[in-house]
Amino acid sequence: MGSDEAYNFVFKVVLIGESGVGKSNLLSRFTKNEFNHDSRTTIGVEFSTRTVQLSGFTIKAQIWDTAGLERYRAITSAYYRGAVGALLVYDITKHLTYESVERWLKELYDHADPDIVVMLVGNKTDLESERSVPTEEAKDFAKKKDILFLETSALESTNVEAAFTNVLAEIHKKVRSKAVVRGSISAVSLNSHRAENAEEKKPCCRNI
Repeated sequence: MGSDEAYNFVFKVVLIGESGVGKSNLLSRFTKNEFNHDSRTTIGVEFSTRTVQLSGFTIKAQIWDTAGLERYRAITSAYYRGAVGALLVYDITKHLTYESVERWLKELYDHADPDIVVMLVGNKTDLESERSVPTEEAKDFAKKKDILFLETSALESTNVEAAFTNVLAEIHKKVRSKAVVRGSISAVSLNSHRAENAEEKKPCCRNI
């Protein structure tokens, strides 16, 4: 067993949104506290992990990042499988990336667990002078869709920690209240006998 005893839950969280909005840098800022100024477009899928403490529980966050390009649509179903949280990211300086948010949300709900926790993230607040998406507009959209909302800067490390931890806390709240009793959330945390449905087929995925 060994290291499997080191955490209580494993939560898979996916990053979605158009290419170039800063998904990879949000990932590296949260998991490694790094920012790459020469970040290249992600090819295929990458993921990193980080362990966090929430309400006395140890949670291993498995954060998945993919290219926001049409040519990678073939990986869609596998990418979303087992995800219990999602950060839907747009660039506050590029209105087109915000306009595609509704399409990304539809794709997410088409492929992911219906109880998935979603946060709309407006990234690149360090470029405030170039803003083209008003905060209130995005906040109203998120409220209408009943999803979380936050603006971030991966460059300045603004709200990055809060974005991920808020999503993880909301997932944890659902699990602890046992409001979710099916699908991927139960696979990773509620019912250990269903752990074979989880993304990683090893005895990590249960409530210890």
